This record gives sequence, C-alpha cells and structure tokens, in this order.
Amino acid sequence: MSERGDGSDKSRGIALALGGCLGLFGAHRYYVGKIGTGMLQTVTFGGLGLWWLYDMILVSFGAFTDSEGKRVKHWSEYEESGEHGGRNARLSGDAIEELYALRDEVAELAERVDFTERLLARGRDAPD
Repeated sequence: MSERGDGSDKSRGIALALGGCLGLFGAHRYYVGKIGTGMLQTVTFGGLGLWWLYDMILVSFGAFTDSEGKRVKHWSEYEESGEHGGRNARLSGDAIEELYALRDEVAELAERVDFTERLLARGRDAPD
C-alpha cells in the first residue's frame, strides 16, 4: 500500500465493519494499530458500549485516527493510491455484462417473491 499524504493507509470501510461486528472487543482499534486502547476496550466491553458508540461515530464521519495519528478517512485501501484504479477505475465490458445479468436475476427473484407473497395472502383470505 502506498502513502497517501494526511490519510491513513487503513480502510474506513474495514474499520467500520470490524467495529460494527466486534467493536465491543476493540477489533477496529486493533486493526488501526491501537493495541493498548484495543485491549482496554476488550476488558471493558467497549467502555460499556459508550466508548464503542463514540468510536463508531468517529469512524463513520472519517475522524477516527490510526496509531500514527493519521485519519482513517478513505473507504478503500486503494481509493487514492492509484492501485487497482481507485474510484476512477473503468469496468470492463464483461464485468458490466455480468452486472446487468445479476440485476436482471435479482429483479426476477423479486417478482417471484412478490408473486409468492400474493399467493400466500390469497390462501389466508380464502373462506374455509
């Protein structure tokens, strides 16, 4: 991973996911290299949830910092580094075709679920 000026090379998306799932145990703090405070969150269950909630707000708004004091503000580790194209990456034609096919499959599944729900509702409303 490359250096990104004032921002951390850690992903805000990963920190938010770790915090959401295992934040009461300080997983997001371990991820950004804050081992000491991560241990404190582990033994206090995220400061009884208050410290964890505060951290989640900071991560969400991009104000959370890593162990070097750099803000964890980029959603992806590659966002501004140029690796893998970052935000300006263009999808290949094959990838776009796959996305359209996936969209069509999801729409078809949604129609099937809607149809099934209508059938079930009609079965409940039928006189005995």
